[in-house]
Amino acid sequence: MNTPDKIDIGINGPTAWTTSSLGPDGGFFNLSQPCLDEILQISNFLEENPLPVTSLNPKELDLPLCRAAMLDVQKELDKGCGFALIDRLPLDHIPPDIAISVYWILIGMIGRPVAQKWDGKMVYGVADSTGKKPGNGVRADVTNAEQNFHTDNSYNICPPDHVTLLCLHPAREGGISRVVSLNSAHNRLRTSHPELLDRLYEPFYFDRQREHGPKDEKIIKRPAFSVENGRLKSRLSASLIRQGYELTTEKLDTKGQEAVAALYEILDDPELYREFFFKPGQIQIVDNRMLAHKRTQFVDWPEPERKRRLIRLWLREDGRTFYNG
Repeated sequence: MNTPDKIDIGINGPTAWTTSSLGPDGGFFNLSQPCLDEILQISNFLEENPLPVTSLNPKELDLPLCRAAMLDVQKELDKGCGFALIDRLPLDHIPPDIAISVYWILIGMIGRPVAQKWDGKMVYGVADSTGKKPGNGVRADVTNAEQNFHTDNSYNICPPDHVTLLCLHPAREGGISRVVSLNSAHNRLRTSHPELLDRLYEPFYFDRQREHGPKDEKIIKRPAFSVENGRLKSRLSASLIRQGYELTTEKLDTKGQEAVAALYEILDDPELYREFFFKPGQIQIVDNRMLAHKRTQFVDWPEPERKRRLIRLWLREDGRTFYNG
Protein backbone atom coordinates (compact mmCIF):
# COMPACT_ATOMS: atom_id res chain seq x y z
CA MET A 1 0.00 0.00 0.00
CA ASN A 2 1.22 3.50 -0.82
CA THR A 3 0.33 6.08 1.86
CA PRO A 4 0.60 9.88 1.50
CA ASP A 5 3.55 10.12 3.94
CA LYS A 6 5.53 7.10 2.78
CA ILE A 7 6.21 5.14 -0.40
CA ASP A 8 6.02 1.44 0.40
CA ILE A 9 5.79 0.02 -3.09
CA GLY A 10 8.48 -0.30 -5.74
CA ILE A 11 9.18 2.92 -7.65
CA ASN A 12 9.07 2.35 -11.40
CA GLY A 13 9.82 4.45 -14.46
CA PRO A 14 12.81 6.35 -15.85
CA THR A 15 13.61 8.00 -12.51
CA ALA A 16 14.52 4.61 -10.99
CA TRP A 17 17.57 3.99 -13.14
CA THR A 18 20.77 2.04 -12.61
CA THR A 19 24.15 2.31 -14.33
CA SER A 20 23.23 -0.30 -16.92
CA SER A 21 19.67 0.89 -17.56
CA LEU A 22 20.80 4.51 -18.00
CA GLY A 23 23.59 3.51 -20.38
CA PRO A 24 26.55 5.65 -21.49
CA ASP A 25 24.36 8.15 -23.35
CA GLY A 26 21.56 8.51 -20.81
CA GLY A 27 21.02 12.16 -19.91
CA PHE A 28 23.74 13.26 -22.37
CA PHE A 29 23.03 16.23 -24.65
CA ASN A 30 25.20 17.67 -27.44
CA LEU A 31 24.85 21.31 -28.38
CA SER A 32 24.42 21.47 -32.15
CA GLN A 33 26.67 23.67 -34.27
CA PRO A 34 23.79 26.10 -35.07
CA CYS A 35 23.15 26.36 -31.32
CA LEU A 36 26.85 27.01 -30.69
CA ASP A 37 26.81 29.69 -33.39
CA GLU A 38 23.93 31.33 -31.56
CA ILE A 39 25.94 31.18 -28.31
CA LEU A 40 28.94 32.84 -29.99
CA GLN A 41 26.68 35.61 -31.30
CA ILE A 42 25.17 36.30 -27.89
CA SER A 43 28.66 36.17 -26.35
CA ASN A 44 29.82 38.94 -28.68
CA PHE A 45 26.71 40.94 -27.79
CA LEU A 46 27.37 40.54 -24.05
CA GLU A 47 30.97 41.72 -24.45
CA GLU A 48 29.70 44.84 -26.16
CA ASN A 49 26.83 45.35 -23.71
CA PRO A 50 28.05 44.60 -20.16
CA LEU A 51 25.47 43.81 -17.50
CA PRO A 52 25.75 42.06 -14.11
CA VAL A 53 25.13 38.34 -14.48
CA THR A 54 22.12 38.27 -12.17
CA SER A 55 20.46 41.07 -14.17
CA LEU A 56 20.43 39.05 -17.40
CA ASN A 57 16.97 37.89 -18.41
CA PRO A 58 16.71 35.09 -21.02
CA LYS A 59 13.30 36.39 -22.08
CA GLU A 60 14.93 39.55 -23.42
CA LEU A 61 17.23 37.63 -25.76
CA ASP A 62 16.40 36.06 -29.11
CA LEU A 63 17.88 32.56 -28.81
CA PRO A 64 15.40 30.15 -30.44
CA LEU A 65 17.85 27.28 -30.99
CA CYS A 66 19.25 27.44 -27.47
CA ARG A 67 15.72 27.66 -26.09
CA ALA A 68 14.72 24.53 -28.03
CA ALA A 69 17.81 22.70 -26.76
CA MET A 70 17.07 23.66 -23.15
CA LEU A 71 13.46 22.53 -23.61
CA ASP A 72 14.75 19.05 -24.52
CA VAL A 73 16.93 19.11 -21.41
CA GLN A 74 13.99 20.18 -19.27
CA LYS A 75 11.90 17.27 -20.57
CA GLU A 76 14.64 14.85 -19.49
CA LEU A 77 14.77 16.46 -16.06
CA ASP A 78 10.98 16.43 -15.61
CA LYS A 79 10.00 13.15 -17.22
CA GLY A 80 13.24 11.25 -17.78
CA CYS A 81 16.17 10.27 -15.59
CA GLY A 82 16.33 13.62 -13.75
CA PHE A 83 19.89 14.25 -14.87
CA ALA A 84 21.52 16.07 -17.80
CA LEU A 85 25.10 16.54 -18.97
CA ILE A 86 25.30 19.20 -21.68
CA ASP A 87 28.33 19.14 -23.99
CA ARG A 88 29.43 21.99 -24.17
CA LEU A 89 30.14 25.72 -24.17
CA PRO A 90 32.99 26.73 -26.53
CA LEU A 91 35.36 28.06 -23.86
CA ASP A 92 38.19 28.43 -26.38
CA HIS A 93 36.21 31.27 -27.94
CA ILE A 94 34.49 32.79 -24.88
CA PRO A 95 36.17 34.57 -21.93
CA PRO A 96 35.30 33.02 -18.53
CA ASP A 97 33.12 35.94 -17.38
CA ILE A 98 31.10 35.81 -20.60
CA ALA A 99 30.82 32.01 -20.34
CA ILE A 100 29.31 32.44 -16.87
CA SER A 101 26.79 34.91 -18.30
CA VAL A 102 25.86 32.50 -21.11
CA TYR A 103 25.51 29.72 -18.54
CA TRP A 104 23.18 31.91 -16.45
CA ILE A 105 21.06 32.62 -19.53
CA LEU A 106 20.79 28.96 -20.56
CA ILE A 107 19.97 27.75 -17.07
CA GLY A 108 17.44 30.55 -16.69
CA MET A 109 15.51 28.94 -19.54
CA ILE A 110 15.01 25.87 -17.32
CA GLY A 111 14.24 27.39 -13.92
CA ARG A 112 14.60 30.26 -11.48
CA PRO A 113 18.00 30.76 -9.83
CA VAL A 114 17.88 31.39 -6.08
CA ALA A 115 20.31 32.41 -3.34
CA GLN A 116 22.91 29.81 -2.36
CA LYS A 117 24.12 31.47 0.83
CA TRP A 118 22.44 33.34 3.64
CA ASP A 119 24.15 36.53 2.42
CA GLY A 120 22.24 36.22 -0.86
CA LYS A 121 24.99 35.02 -3.21
CA MET A 122 23.39 33.51 -6.30
CA VAL A 123 26.42 32.63 -8.47
CA TYR A 124 28.69 30.34 -6.48
CA GLY A 125 32.25 29.33 -7.28
CA VAL A 126 33.14 25.72 -6.42
CA ALA A 127 36.89 25.49 -5.86
CA ASP A 128 39.42 24.52 -3.20
CA SER A 129 39.68 28.03 -1.77
CA THR A 130 40.22 27.40 1.95
CA GLY A 131 42.86 24.70 2.38
CA LYS A 132 40.69 23.43 5.25
CA LYS A 133 38.85 20.19 5.93
CA PRO A 134 35.05 20.08 5.71
CA GLY A 135 33.23 20.76 8.97
CA ASN A 136 30.85 23.12 10.72
CA GLY A 137 30.93 26.34 8.69
CA VAL A 138 33.24 24.85 6.03
CA ARG A 139 31.36 23.45 3.07
CA ALA A 140 32.96 20.46 1.36
CA ASP A 141 32.65 22.26 -1.98
CA VAL A 142 35.38 24.76 -1.00
CA THR A 143 37.86 21.96 -0.20
CA ASN A 144 39.50 19.21 -2.26
CA ALA A 145 38.14 16.47 0.02
CA GLU A 146 35.99 13.62 -1.19
CA GLN A 147 32.31 14.24 -0.65
CA ASN A 148 29.77 11.62 0.33
CA PHE A 149 26.63 11.30 -1.76
CA HIS A 150 24.34 14.15 -0.81
CA THR A 151 21.58 16.44 -1.92
CA ASP A 152 22.57 20.09 -1.95
CA ASN A 153 21.43 22.34 0.90
CA SER A 154 19.82 19.41 2.75
CA TYR A 155 20.15 21.50 5.90
CA ASN A 156 18.05 24.44 4.70
CA ILE A 157 14.34 25.15 5.04
CA CYS A 158 13.87 25.18 1.24
CA PRO A 159 16.57 23.18 -0.61
CA PRO A 160 16.83 23.76 -4.37
CA ASP A 161 14.87 21.70 -6.87
CA HIS A 162 17.82 21.47 -9.25
CA VAL A 163 21.58 21.88 -8.89
CA THR A 164 23.59 22.97 -11.92
CA LEU A 165 27.35 23.14 -12.47
CA LEU A 166 29.46 24.64 -15.25
CA CYS A 167 33.02 23.32 -15.51
CA LEU A 168 35.55 26.04 -16.31
CA HIS A 169 38.64 24.05 -15.26
CA PRO A 170 38.81 20.39 -14.18
CA ALA A 171 41.26 19.10 -11.57
CA ARG A 172 44.66 17.72 -12.51
CA GLU A 173 43.77 14.37 -10.91
CA GLY A 174 40.56 13.05 -9.38
CA GLY A 175 37.43 15.11 -8.88
CA ILE A 176 35.32 12.40 -10.52
CA SER A 177 31.61 13.24 -10.51
CA ARG A 178 28.96 10.68 -9.62
CA VAL A 179 25.17 10.85 -9.65
CA VAL A 180 22.77 8.23 -8.29
CA SER A 181 19.01 7.73 -8.32
CA LEU A 182 17.58 7.81 -4.81
CA ASN A 183 14.46 6.14 -6.19
CA SER A 184 16.58 3.12 -7.14
CA ALA A 185 18.31 3.22 -3.76
CA HIS A 186 14.89 3.36 -2.07
CA ASN A 187 13.79 0.29 -4.04
CA ARG A 188 16.89 -1.66 -3.08
CA LEU A 189 16.69 -0.66 0.59
CA ARG A 190 13.03 -1.66 0.68
CA THR A 191 14.08 -5.13 -0.49
CA SER A 192 17.28 -5.59 1.52
CA HIS A 193 16.51 -3.71 4.77
CA PRO A 194 12.75 -3.04 4.98
CA GLU A 195 13.01 -2.72 8.76
CA LEU A 196 15.31 0.32 8.35
CA LEU A 197 13.41 2.16 5.62
CA ASP A 198 10.83 3.62 8.02
CA ARG A 199 13.57 5.31 10.06
CA LEU A 200 14.63 7.39 7.02
CA TYR A 201 11.10 8.85 6.94
CA GLU A 202 11.64 10.07 10.51
CA PRO A 203 13.57 13.28 11.35
CA PHE A 204 17.33 13.66 11.67
CA TYR A 205 19.31 16.64 12.91
CA PHE A 206 21.30 18.47 10.21
CA ASP A 207 24.10 20.98 10.83
CA ARG A 208 23.04 24.25 9.18
CA GLN A 209 26.67 25.15 8.37
CA ARG A 210 26.31 28.61 9.97
CA GLU A 211 24.21 29.68 6.98
CA HIS A 212 21.55 31.46 9.04
CA GLY A 213 20.85 34.60 11.03
CA PRO A 214 22.83 35.17 14.24
CA LYS A 215 19.83 34.32 16.43
CA ASP A 216 18.67 31.27 14.46
CA GLU A 217 19.11 27.66 15.52
CA LYS A 218 22.36 25.98 14.40
CA ILE A 219 20.52 22.80 13.46
CA ILE A 220 17.41 21.78 11.60
CA LYS A 221 15.39 18.59 12.05
CA ARG A 222 14.01 16.95 8.93
CA PRO A 223 13.50 13.42 7.51
CA ALA A 224 15.81 12.04 4.84
CA PHE A 225 12.82 10.74 2.84
CA SER A 226 9.40 12.32 2.44
CA VAL A 227 6.63 12.32 -0.14
CA GLU A 228 5.59 15.34 -2.20
CA ASN A 229 2.84 15.12 -4.81
CA GLY A 230 3.09 11.34 -4.71
CA ARG A 231 6.84 11.32 -5.47
CA LEU A 232 9.83 10.58 -3.28
CA LYS A 233 11.63 13.70 -2.07
CA SER A 234 15.00 13.41 -0.38
CA ARG A 235 17.36 15.49 1.69
CA LEU A 236 20.56 13.66 2.44
CA SER A 237 24.05 14.21 3.83
CA ALA A 238 25.67 11.70 6.17
CA SER A 239 28.33 14.21 7.24
CA LEU A 240 25.84 16.97 8.04
CA ILE A 241 23.67 14.53 9.99
CA ARG A 242 26.73 13.51 12.02
CA GLN A 243 27.68 17.15 12.56
CA GLY A 244 24.08 17.97 13.46
CA TYR A 245 24.09 15.51 16.32
CA GLU A 246 27.49 16.78 17.46
CA LEU A 247 25.85 20.19 17.95
CA THR A 248 23.13 18.74 20.21
CA THR A 249 23.10 16.87 23.49
CA GLU A 250 21.41 13.93 21.74
CA LYS A 251 22.98 10.89 20.12
CA LEU A 252 21.78 9.44 16.85
CA ASP A 253 19.74 6.37 17.73
CA THR A 254 21.04 2.95 16.73
CA LYS A 255 18.33 2.40 14.14
CA GLY A 256 19.11 5.79 12.62
CA GLN A 257 22.80 4.93 12.38
CA GLU A 258 22.02 1.59 10.79
CA ALA A 259 19.55 3.12 8.32
CA VAL A 260 22.03 5.77 7.13
CA ALA A 261 24.83 3.19 6.88
CA ALA A 262 22.64 0.78 4.90
CA LEU A 263 21.55 3.52 2.51
CA TYR A 264 25.13 4.64 1.86
CA GLU A 265 26.28 1.08 1.26
CA ILE A 266 23.69 0.96 -1.52
CA LEU A 267 24.56 4.40 -2.92
CA ASP A 268 28.25 3.49 -3.16
CA ASP A 269 27.55 0.42 -5.28
CA PRO A 270 29.02 1.05 -8.79
CA GLU A 271 26.02 -0.75 -10.29
CA LEU A 272 23.84 2.12 -9.13
CA TYR A 273 25.66 5.36 -9.95
CA ARG A 274 26.72 7.17 -13.13
CA GLU A 275 30.32 8.39 -13.15
CA PHE A 276 32.11 10.88 -15.39
CA PHE A 277 35.03 13.32 -15.46
CA PHE A 278 33.94 16.90 -16.06
CA LYS A 279 35.32 18.51 -19.22
CA PRO A 280 35.74 22.28 -19.65
CA GLY A 281 32.51 23.84 -20.89
CA GLN A 282 30.24 20.97 -19.83
CA ILE A 283 27.12 21.71 -17.78
CA GLN A 284 25.63 19.25 -15.31
CA ILE A 285 22.05 19.52 -14.06
CA VAL A 286 20.69 17.25 -11.32
CA ASP A 287 17.22 16.97 -9.84
CA ASN A 288 18.12 17.63 -6.20
CA ARG A 289 14.96 16.00 -4.89
CA MET A 290 15.40 12.51 -6.30
CA LEU A 291 19.10 12.25 -7.17
CA ALA A 292 22.18 12.48 -4.99
CA HIS A 293 25.61 13.46 -6.26
CA LYS A 294 29.21 13.53 -5.09
CA ARG A 295 32.76 14.28 -6.13
CA THR A 296 35.86 12.26 -5.33
CA GLN A 297 38.96 13.82 -3.79
CA PHE A 298 41.15 15.70 -6.25
CA VAL A 299 44.65 17.05 -6.76
CA ASP A 300 44.76 20.54 -8.21
CA TRP A 301 47.08 22.21 -10.70
CA PRO A 302 49.86 24.33 -9.17
CA GLU A 303 49.09 27.31 -11.43
CA PRO A 304 46.29 29.49 -9.98
CA GLU A 305 44.72 30.08 -13.38
CA ARG A 306 44.42 26.31 -13.99
CA LYS A 307 42.94 25.29 -10.64
CA ARG A 308 39.71 23.31 -10.62
CA ARG A 309 36.84 25.76 -10.91
CA LEU A 310 33.13 25.10 -11.30
CA ILE A 311 30.27 27.60 -11.24
CA ARG A 312 27.10 26.50 -9.47
CA LEU A 313 23.52 27.69 -9.70
CA TRP A 314 20.55 26.50 -7.65
CA LEU A 315 17.05 26.48 -9.12
CA ARG A 316 13.82 26.49 -7.13
CA GLU A 317 10.30 27.40 -8.20
CA ASP A 318 8.60 27.48 -4.76
CA GLY A 319 8.92 30.31 -2.28
CA ARG A 320 10.95 33.46 -2.79
CA THR A 321 14.47 33.78 -4.14
CA PHE A 322 15.92 34.37 -0.65
CA TYR A 323 18.16 31.67 0.82
CA ASN A 324 15.45 30.53 3.25
CA GLY A 325 12.78 30.70 0.57
